[in-house]
Amino acid sequence: MRIGLLTREYPPEVYGGAGVHVGFLVPRLRELVDVEVHAFGGPRPDALAHNPVPGLAEANPALGVLSADLGIAAALGGVQVAHSHTWYANLAGHLAKLLHGIPHVVTAHSLEPRRPWKAEQLGGGYRISSWVERTAYEAADAIIAVSEGMRADVLDCYPALDPARVHVVRNGIDTVMYHPVSETDALARYGIDPSRPIVTFVGRITRQKGVGHLVAAAHRISHDAQVVLCAGAPDTPEIAEETRAAVAELAAARPGVVWIREMLPTTDVRQILSHSAVFVCPSVYEPLGIVNLEAMACGTAVVASDVGGIPEVVDHGRTGLLVHYDATDEEAFRVGLADAVNEVLGDPARARAFGLAGRERAEREFSWASVASSTVDVYRAALEQR
Repeated sequence: MRIGLLTREYPPEVYGGAGVHVGFLVPRLRELVDVEVHAFGGPRPDALAHNPVPGLAEANPALGVLSADLGIAAALGGVQVAHSHTWYANLAGHLAKLLHGIPHVVTAHSLEPRRPWKAEQLGGGYRISSWVERTAYEAADAIIAVSEGMRADVLDCYPALDPARVHVVRNGIDTVMYHPVSETDALARYGIDPSRPIVTFVGRITRQKGVGHLVAAAHRISHDAQVVLCAGAPDTPEIAEETRAAVAELAAARPGVVWIREMLPTTDVRQILSHSAVFVCPSVYEPLGIVNLEAMACGTAVVASDVGGIPEVVDHGRTGLLVHYDATDEEAFRVGLADAVNEVLGDPARARAFGLAGRERAEREFSWASVASSTVDVYRAALEQR
């Protein structure tokens, strides 16, 4: 079976969860089927590169995406199944389905109707991305949702879909790559004191990830702890400035604030997570949240919002604590985050137990080999139905 896997992000050019997903999934898929990767960006030894046409360099970014998708669709003549990831590649998969008469499988990492703040980044392009997603999803032969919560969202946003076409295959984690470590050289480079409790956030600066809520909550988090924000790649200049001002205000009000603005290598993230007393995921929208699995695999207790697929990863009271998010009462959410973090910080033995249970859960339930096997099952079913 020959699969065309279509994605904007692919290693080494990865900035979000979808890129992490395909980066780990493809090697496992290649153990089972023939996979031809088509990705945006520069040349890679194991993927074909596609980019927007030069004449659209100054146009709305969404138009450039569509031009790259045309090139991808044209290149898929030799594959049996097109498998697209995110709206950036969905149109390529949809056009390949029409052009080449092959099934189109979509993995739903997020949904445009659930991310209205993307209009800040894309302007009118958000209407284009929303149209692309709806068109591709409603015509897809199969949709893979990364959590039960995501499946419910897909069917809520696109009620015309046959529920039988929407399958759940949860994200995975490489527990060999992410594991507890004792080294502290990376902490020293970033000015983090391993002898003091560490509260950590890892994620992009975007409305979705809720970093603003954590920064606000951090005023109430115990001043005995350090607050480490591994936060970069802001969506817009406006949110970048909002975050800069909020972190500056926080640093003036309490000690131990460390803001690392660049995207860190896995080795450094692994060290920071391993030495953290608690990892915080304050997302306001999260189909699953691979970053929670990364923290759990490193043996770290997690405090997270209860949105989307997060409750399917973080076992409340066993691997961490969940905090209810209500968009109509954001102050209550911020207070809840601070209280939950302080609860974990105040009971180191419980925090260690959370971490041990999280590591065990990550190993037992979230292997990439299982993800790949279930994905191939979806491919076979899509081919049989044609």
